[in-house]
Formats: sequence, structure tokens, C-alpha cells
Amino acid sequence: MGRGGEGYGKEETINSKSNEECDLFPAWSKDVEECEKHYQVSRRSGIKPEDVERRRRIYGLNELEENEGPSIWRLVLDQFNDTLVRILLAAAIVSFVLAWYDGEEGVEKEITAFVEPLVIFLILIINAVVGVWQENNAEKALEALKEIQSEHATVIRDCKKIHKLPSKELVPGDIVELKVGDKVPADMRVVELISSTLRLEQGSLTGESEAVNKNNKVVSPDVDIQGKKCILFAGTTVVNGNCLCMVTQIGMETEIGKVHKQIHAASEFEEDTPLKKKLNEFGEVLTMIIGIICVLVWLINVKYFLEWEYVNGWPRNFRFSFEKCTYYFEIAVALAVAAIPEGLPAVITTCLALGTRIMAQKKALVRKLPSVETLGCTTVICSDKTGTLTTNQMAVSKLVAMGGTVDELRSFKVEGTTYNPYDGYIHDWNPGQLDANLQMIAKIAAVCNDAGIARSDHKFVAHGMPTEAALKVLVEKMGLPAGFSDASATTGDDILRCCRKWNEYEKRIATLEFDRDRKSMGVIVNSPSGKKSLLVKGAVENLLERSTNIQLIDGSVVPLDHKSRNVILQALHEMSTGALRCLGFAYKDELPDFETYDGSEDHPAHVLLLNPSNYASIESKLTFVGLAGLRDPPRVEVSQAIEECRAAGIRVMVITGDNKNTAEAVCREIGVFDLNEDISLRSLTGKEFMELHDKKSHLRQSGGLLFSRAEPRHKQEIVRFLKEDGEVVAMTGDGVNDAPALKLADIGIAMGIAGTEVAKEASDMVLEDDNFSTIVTAVTEGRSIYSNMKAFIRYMISSNIGEVASIFLTAALGIPEGLIPVQLLWVNLVTDGPPATALGFNPPDKDIMKKPPRRSNDSLISTWILLRYMVIGLYVGIATVGIFIIWYTHGSFLGIDLIRDGHTLVSYSQLADWGQCSSWGNFTVSSFTAGNQVFSFIDNPCDYFRGGKVKAMTLSLSVLVAIEMFNSLNALSEDGSLLTMPPWVNPWLLVAMSFSFSLHFVILYVPFLAKVFGIVPLSFNEWLLVLAIAFPVILIDEVLKLVGRFTSQSQTFQGKSSKTKLE
Repeated sequence: MGRGGEGYGKEETINSKSNEECDLFPAWSKDVEECEKHYQVSRRSGIKPEDVERRRRIYGLNELEENEGPSIWRLVLDQFNDTLVRILLAAAIVSFVLAWYDGEEGVEKEITAFVEPLVIFLILIINAVVGVWQENNAEKALEALKEIQSEHATVIRDCKKIHKLPSKELVPGDIVELKVGDKVPADMRVVELISSTLRLEQGSLTGESEAVNKNNKVVSPDVDIQGKKCILFAGTTVVNGNCLCMVTQIGMETEIGKVHKQIHAASEFEEDTPLKKKLNEFGEVLTMIIGIICVLVWLINVKYFLEWEYVNGWPRNFRFSFEKCTYYFEIAVALAVAAIPEGLPAVITTCLALGTRIMAQKKALVRKLPSVETLGCTTVICSDKTGTLTTNQMAVSKLVAMGGTVDELRSFKVEGTTYNPYDGYIHDWNPGQLDANLQMIAKIAAVCNDAGIARSDHKFVAHGMPTEAALKVLVEKMGLPAGFSDASATTGDDILRCCRKWNEYEKRIATLEFDRDRKSMGVIVNSPSGKKSLLVKGAVENLLERSTNIQLIDGSVVPLDHKSRNVILQALHEMSTGALRCLGFAYKDELPDFETYDGSEDHPAHVLLLNPSNYASIESKLTFVGLAGLRDPPRVEVSQAIEECRAAGIRVMVITGDNKNTAEAVCREIGVFDLNEDISLRSLTGKEFMELHDKKSHLRQSGGLLFSRAEPRHKQEIVRFLKEDGEVVAMTGDGVNDAPALKLADIGIAMGIAGTEVAKEASDMVLEDDNFSTIVTAVTEGRSIYSNMKAFIRYMISSNIGEVASIFLTAALGIPEGLIPVQLLWVNLVTDGPPATALGFNPPDKDIMKKPPRRSNDSLISTWILLRYMVIGLYVGIATVGIFIIWYTHGSFLGIDLIRDGHTLVSYSQLADWGQCSSWGNFTVSSFTAGNQVFSFIDNPCDYFRGGKVKAMTLSLSVLVAIEMFNSLNALSEDGSLLTMPPWVNPWLLVAMSFSFSLHFVILYVPFLAKVFGIVPLSFNEWLLVLAIAFPVILIDEVLKLVGRFTSQSQTFQGKSSKTKLE
């Protein structure tokens, strides 16, 4: 004693950090002396100062590593690793170069030319900022993990006790003293209990629903983390007792350090959401299409900027026009701008943000926007049991009292699932008619109890042990016996009125604390008559062993014989099999040593209470009175939610750290398993699952599955196997141990009430009420949002197809450019935005949760839908180019006069050959008016096809806007006619259409904006022409929808016929 590590110096065990034996030393399976020898320390003296420095050089500091995430520049560059973004970036750079070149033509042209590249650059910057902000949040889970570490520790070194030593300075082998309330600073082996009992709250790390008893006894080397009863884990909290421990692992080698590594590893492998994958695929296809069309545009128009003569059969005398080459290059840029739905990211973000608000109202707080969409295709929900499927509030569900004879018991079913005394009642109960036996049970449950219950935020919260709080709720439901004086308890705020009266009636003067050996707690009370009694509660088997009598219904006491003992044990077995935790009640009236005891420390009997080894003898010759069965009850609404999951094709898997029997009983009750179903192949412990040869086959079973006693690595493996099989996995969790799996899952769902900050930061969504049914509600909302997102994606893509068709037709026909990039940007970003966003408010289908979940690889746009929108797009192209040609070549159309403005008509051949205008003889053009402006071409008649096309461009743009507004009505339903789903089913869409038209009027009739966008005001007649040409898009899509419905019904009928023939 006092030699510290000197006595162990001959055998150098701790020599380097790479020493495998040291790293893997199973301290939990070695006795204290072996641990002392291995770590070269004595529990009495601790480590020598020079030894501390040597160990610190080997093991480093006791702190979690700082994982350097990607630099801010790396994150910024990553935002451009997207096909659509790269196309936009290229288009912006080219536009900027061309704008710089065109700037020589004058200031007015320069302003217009620079709007387009600046807007594109602004879009890219906003996109990058949002992306960097989201990815930066990923590291917060690791920061939250550090916050749960202890900052200081009481350590014995060189025979001296050091208080408040910084925890980061601990080294393996340090002797640490812990007491109630301390946070464990490292993984440690218990070497000595100072108190009679030691209990720790480690549920956040292991998933256990209650505080666990710890001791210094050896356990098996291959035991799971919950079974390491002699090991205290870093970050857990001492709730009862004090002890001496030996540090075995520090920093990243602790269990919490392993979680840190797993979170970091999981964050490295985060995948894109199903929608983002589809949009990336769409971007790649779009790149190819744009490339092909651009090449075609250049091939069609190469004759305009590159000419040559044939000499002896070979091309000679090449003439290249840089100006015309630049013009057609601008058309190619316009094509890229037209093909990309620039407004799509903003509309998707807006729709998802609105979805998060709706979900927040339903108690689901979404932390990451893409999660809203991913929820819609969830195929598997991996749920924790405690607090999610259950209330995480202990409640008595069965009370067993003694009957009129020794072999007779009375059983009462108790309703209620919370700590609210008014929640539920006792079946077959007569209030105020408590017989002597029930009075004794109520007295023991109320007085031999240290818990309390308080009202907080409209909820009832337990203070102290949950089981004791549940017993106090039982006492309130039992009520007071008839004639029991209650004059002082009339306030409505007195939640535990009955318990308070029992404690006033029976004054507690001493407490025999619970310990792990006798498994009971006792109190000595003083009744009004001055008589001392001992009231005891604890494990039923232990109380029966120390009982000699039983109390019957009338209060009479008879000997506890073999027959009555078996009757009680049989009742205990039935309750335990039903996953109830049972507590027995007993008392003792004969206390000769305490007859005159009043709680004074000077009394001779007080010495007996100072030594816990005396408690078992004091709690002997007891009279047994009854027992209660407690459980963490399932939430009332969970069964219905699981039934909804089954109807929706979503499998539910329960993964819990709790024991197998309890978990199975809960799963049967809530409908994961049928009551009489053989679940031997569906219910495994985490360890049994990891030993399976074919784990994926086990996970592919239809119906529910249960994994009990699961460790963090088990949860991660289950999620990983499911994802490899193509499942979209939602994982719930509340503890530190759940964080890696939450990070790895497609949707990580943390608990808002019971969840640790680590779990919340690692999650995608937080349940405000910790309720499983809220997940199902969120999935329903996610499906609805995805359905609506498909509607506006189809709408925006169809609009872009129309723009591409318009530009391609312009290039193919050789006519002047009808739509410039800045106008296309305006349409894509602003005009299309409100209707697309409003489509997100489409009412959900009534059978949305009766359809199987969509697979993550399901096509965003089917072949038929693509064909439909190709037809619509072709009409958009014909309409926008057609009205441009009509203005130049027709004086009237559909009876509408178009030459009131005085513009000159030309032939179609002249329009198509406008580039050769300078070679035409005697070509003259009249002036025309547009609003308050007069356009004259006396000096340069050929400018009629460049500067003079402003009215025709305005008509093309207005037709494009009008068609897209009408097309948004087509997007209300994929196949449903507007006759069955009229526009007013979504009034927001009508508001959005009005708003978009208003914006278009603003840029038309505000002179400055009209100049920026290169357009002019339109007359009433011209607006009539715009609407007349735009409206047919509705009729065309109605015909296409009719064909689609007919084809779908035909396929369904053929499928049914084939099935009938097979049968």
C-alpha cells in the first residue's frame, strides 16, 4: 500500500499505443487484481506523476479528435459538381464574353446584354451559398458529442486526492472517484463500491430504458455492451451511489469515441436524395440533348457565316463572317438557357420549405429540406421501442392483492399510460371501499417511495425513479378509504393528494436504501398511535423468501405456506411472461429494536441503520400483502399507425436495446406481430443477427422484424444492408449510440423530448412529441409533397421543351431570333415560378397511403408523359415562332387586325432570307408605333429585321407566357381532365397565374423594364391574338390525357383478363 506503480514495474505491459494486448484488454472479464497488474497501478495510491507523463505520451489526451471537414473552397467547388449547374456556368461565361463584345455598340445595348450573365451568376452564387450552409451543418453532430463529455474528475494520484482535475488529462490506469450526479469522464472499470449500490443512467449510449446497477464483478469476455456491469462508460451519469474506478480507455478508444468515428464515417457516405439523383440523371440527358441540338443549329446555319466557292471540285475562297457566327453562337447560348429549368431549384426549395411548415404543425420538425421529399418514398421504418412506440412513462397495468383464503388472489386491471393520475382507472373498483389488504398496499406504495410528480407544460412529469412514480399514480387511482380524514386536501393543484395523506398519517423516520443483494427498499414509519412499522417494496421472489406470513382481505394475518407461496409465484410468472416488471409489497409490525426510535442519531438503534449489511435482518419475518405489474405502455395511437404502414407497403422493424421478452410483448400488442404468430425467425438479438450467414435474406422477410439488445454497430449494419438492397430507410433514435445510424439512414429521425443533442444534430427530422404515429403522418405528407413536386417538375420541363422547340425552329427556318436569353431567364425564373410553386398546394389523393411506396429508381417522367410534353412543346414552338412570322407576313389573323400600328408586311421568303437584306434592291420599310415609341428605318431598312422585330418578339414572349399559364392548369392532374379536376380545386394556382400575368404586364408597361427586356407594350387586338394562339394548349393536352386514360384502362383490363385465364 502506498507504492503506486512501483510494485508492478518488473513487467512492462503499457509500452506503446500500438500494443494490441493493451488495446484489446477485456477489463470487464478480469478481476480487480488482474486489472491493477495490467495497468501497473494500485487502487489505494494511484499513478505516480512521472508515470502519468509517460502514459500521456503513449495515449495522448482524453478528448475526442477534431475531424477537419472539407475547406470552405472545397465545399464551394463541390456545389458546381452538378450537370445543370455546369451547363448554366458555361452559358453565363459565354453570355458575358458576348456581352462584353457587344458593349462596343453603345451603353443601351450593354445594359441589356449584361442582365442575362449577371442573373445566371446570381443564381449560381445563391445555389452555392445554400449548398455550403447545408453541408457545414453536417459537422454539428460531432460538436454536440463533445458537449456531453465531463470536464473535471476527482483522481487519486501518488496517494493524494486531486479534485477537479481536467478530464482531458486522465490516462489509462488513473483511479477516479465518482459520486451521485457525476458524469463519467472516460471508460472505467469499477474497482470498489463505496456505497451499497451503484446505478448509472446510460440509456443514451446503450438504449436501455432504465438506470442500470453496476458492480465490480467479472463478466464473460464476449458479453454485449449492456452486459458489462463492471464498466462505466464515458458520458453516462451516476444517479445513485459512489465508487472508485480505474480508467481503461480514453478519448477516441472509449465507446463514445467509437460513436464519434462512426458519425464521421457515416457523414462521409451521405447519398443524394432519390429526387436529386433523378434530377442529376435528367441533367445528363439534357446535356446530351442540348449538345445535339446546338450542333444541328450550327449545321443548319453554317451557310450564313461561312461561304466558299468550288474550284475544280474543291472548296476554295472561304469567306467567314464573325458577326453572323457570333449571332448564331448567341442562339446556341439561348438554347442552353431555354433548355435548363433555372427556376426549378428555387421552386423545389420553396415547395419543400412549405412542406416543412406543414409538418412542423404536425409535430415533425424537418432539419434538412431534401428529407421532406425522401420521406415520400420510405420503404422501411426502423423504430426504437422506448419512448417512440411506448410512452417512456412507467405505469401499473395490473394489481394483485390477497383474497379471503390463503390460496386465493384478486387481480385488478389498471388503465392509463402516463403519470397523470386522472389518466385511466382501475377495473371492477369501488372508490372509497378499500379493504384492509388494499389499504396496506396503498400505504406501502405511497410511503415507501421517494418519487414525485409535477405538472409541466400541460404534461405530468416524474421526478425520481419511474417505477416509484408509477406506484404513486396507482395510489391516486385507488383513492382513500372511507372515513379517512381529508379536510386539508381540497386544492385542485394537489396532484398526489392521496399519497400526501398517507405520508401525513404514517410519518417516515428512517429509510433502508435499496441495494442489489436484497433487491428491496424499506422505510420505518411512526403511526398516530405511536406504533413503529416497517414498510417494504422490492423484487417479489426476494420478499417471499423473507416473508413468514400473508395478509388476507380482512386484514387477518396467516402463515405463508407452500401452497400460498406457489399461488403467488404462479401469478408472478404469468405477469413476467407478459413483459411486466413486478414489485411486491410487505410489512412488519414487530420492531423491538425500534420501539422508541424517533430518528435521533443518539438512539442505540440508529447504529443498525448506518450499516447496510443489517438491512436484510431488519427486513425479515415480513407479512406479504400483494404485488403490482408495471410496464412502459405502448402509445394508444401506435397500433393504427402501424396498420397504416402495412396498408402503405411500408415495413416496420423495431430495433431496441431493451431485453427480448419485453420487446416481443410490446410488438405483439401494437401489431408488429400477430398475437399468436410464431416469431422465432423474426425476433433476434443484435448479436444473433450478426452471427447469421445470410443477413440480407433475413431482412428481406415481409412483415415486421424485431432486433433486441441491439448495439450501435448492429443498427448501422441493419441500415447499411437495407440500403444496399435498394430500400429507403427511415431510422429513429434518441441516444448518443443512435447518432451513427441516424446519419447513415436516408431519413434520420431524432426524438425531441427524450433525444440527446447529438442525436438531434445527426438527424434529418426531429419528432416534437417522440411519437411513432407522427412519422407516419410525415410520410403521408412527404408522399403528397412528392406527388405535387412531380406535377410542377412536369410543368416546368414541358415549358422548357417548348422554349427549346421555339429556338430550334427559329434557327431551322432561318428567321430572326424571336426570344433572347434574358427573356427566357425571366420566364423560367419569375413567370413560371409562382404557378409551379402553387402546384405544390394540390390536394393529396385520398388513397395516397393505400399505394405501395415508389421505388427510389422509379422514373420521374414516364415515356408517355415525355411524349405528351414533346407534343405540347412542339405546339409551344410552333405558336411562338408562328406569331412572330404572322406579325411580319399577315395583316390580319383569325379576323384580328394587326397592321393598325403601321408596320410593313414582308413575304415569308424575305423573312427567311433576312440576312441577305443588304443585297435587295429598292427595299423600303415604313415607320410603326408601339406604345409611345415610333420606330423608323429610313437610314437602314434592313434594321427592320433586327431592331424592328421588337413588336414580334413581344408577341412571341407573350404567347410563351400565356401558354405556360394555361399549361399550369394541365399540370393539376397527370391524367385527370379539367372537367373532373377544375382549376378552383387549387385556388392558389389561380392566384399564382394572376400574379405571373401581372409581372408580365409590369415589364411590358414600365418603360425602363421594357427597354431592359427588349419589348414594347401591346394593343388590345394584339392581346386577343396572343390568347387565341395560346388557349389551344389546353385542348391539345385534354385530348392527350383522354388517350392516356383509355390506354391505361385498356392495359388494366388486359391484365385482369390474363390473371383470370391463369386462374
